Amino acid sequence: MTIINSVFTWFMKKRIHQIELFMKYPNDVQQEWFNRLIADAEDTEWGKQYHYNSIHNFREFQQRVPLQNYDTLKPYIERMLEGEQNVLWPSEVRWFAKSSGTTSDRSKFIPVSQESLEECHFKGGKDMLTLYCNNRPDTQLFTGKSLTLGGSHQIGQLNADISFGDLSAVIMKNLPLWAEFYRTPDLDIALLENFEEKIEKMAYATKDVNVTALSGVPTWNILLFKRVLEITGKSNLLEVWPNLELYFHGAVNFTPYREQFKKLIPNDSMYYLETYNASEGFFGIQDLEEPGEMLLMLDYGIFYEFLPLENLNDEHPHTLTLDEVELNKNYALIISTNAGLWRYMIGDTIRFTSLNPYRIQITGRTKHFINAFGEEVIIDNAERALEEACRQTDAIIRDYTAGPIYFAEGKSGGHEWIIEFEKQPAEFDRFVDLLDETLRKINSDYDAKRFKDMALCRPSVHKAPSGTFITWMKSRGKLGGQHKVPRLANNREYVDSILEMMR
Repeated sequence: MTIINSVFTWFMKKRIHQIELFMKYPNDVQQEWFNRLIADAEDTEWGKQYHYNSIHNFREFQQRVPLQNYDTLKPYIERMLEGEQNVLWPSEVRWFAKSSGTTSDRSKFIPVSQESLEECHFKGGKDMLTLYCNNRPDTQLFTGKSLTLGGSHQIGQLNADISFGDLSAVIMKNLPLWAEFYRTPDLDIALLENFEEKIEKMAYATKDVNVTALSGVPTWNILLFKRVLEITGKSNLLEVWPNLELYFHGAVNFTPYREQFKKLIPNDSMYYLETYNASEGFFGIQDLEEPGEMLLMLDYGIFYEFLPLENLNDEHPHTLTLDEVELNKNYALIISTNAGLWRYMIGDTIRFTSLNPYRIQITGRTKHFINAFGEEVIIDNAERALEEACRQTDAIIRDYTAGPIYFAEGKSGGHEWIIEFEKQPAEFDRFVDLLDETLRKINSDYDAKRFKDMALCRPSVHKAPSGTFITWMKSRGKLGGQHKVPRLANNREYVDSILEMMR
């Protein structure tokens, strides 16, 4: 296995030169992909509708093709689900990633072409390993196996030719043989639909395996890890998997989970590598050892546009190309892909932390914020305020959500938080004050509304009993897989639902 490990790490490092190329010439690489996407799709129904054969540059594309979301593309996708081809993309599309997303309770079926599998999702998976091996040249990663806790939906058939499932299930079902060899457990367990059954079987199936890497959404991984420890009677994961060295995480901000992972994996050399992967595509990978930002991956068959958040509701919003963005501004991410998503707003907001090379942070969702009083609190604000409150009160958060308290007669509005703690704050009132004070420091709109409690009063914070959010997610049919606890909402839908369950 040591020889195989050396061969694999050498192979992975060869890709570094290509990554360095798009880091050095980012705009040229993006222009090349734009030209390829337009040329490839010009004979599709969509390409003919918007006359792709006469599009010569991005500005023509921008003027001719309106911004899209799932609802606007849905009529085309529904025909593709029936087996119709050459609608949005020229090659056969036989796979769809089923996702409810976090902005809608309706199921979405995102087309996954063979090109997007190979040039985007698989390439992203290999690049995660490439960048890790580049930073840790002495890695022994390939002497063991990677434990992946993926989606909880089995592959389904819409008809004889069309299949669907969670993105992770679609990827697992199509993995090349070399990748399948290095993952655990077997697919018959990994793709189980019942999440609780899957956790139980995964725990027993992997407790005696030499696991060197982990990946998945932190919330659900913690459930698996705790079950493994219960079964084995061990006090931490290194007693179960002594060669564990790497955890790939994404989908949610890792900061609230970091302290829990340190307790589960008490090793200062443990490497935590953040990724930005969605049903629509693979967008970013942490390329530096220090956490907090990800390299925007520019050669995955995706052309990027960026919409300044302040222009989100404009009638004719003007988007920017990569060479026009600025540091530390919030942008809605818009993509055109090699699976036929055209000028598609995926619902995430990002900001650039570096322009040479282009590195990003995810700051939230375009529909997940609180702005009931003009305070414009986004997820990034909430995460930073909670991190500071936890730091100063020695608290650890397991999960949370928040929403507005509307004006009542004679009373100001406010924000209502429900927080499930892994470790309670030493002083709860101080925790609430710090949450409020930090929000005021980092968000001038929130600070203005808090002035003398005229519009917003001090936050109301509820301590949720252990297991509250898991129970709530289960009641909504969103337990496990790629589902995420909604952090912020501009209405009381989530807050009222959880409070009712807690009564």
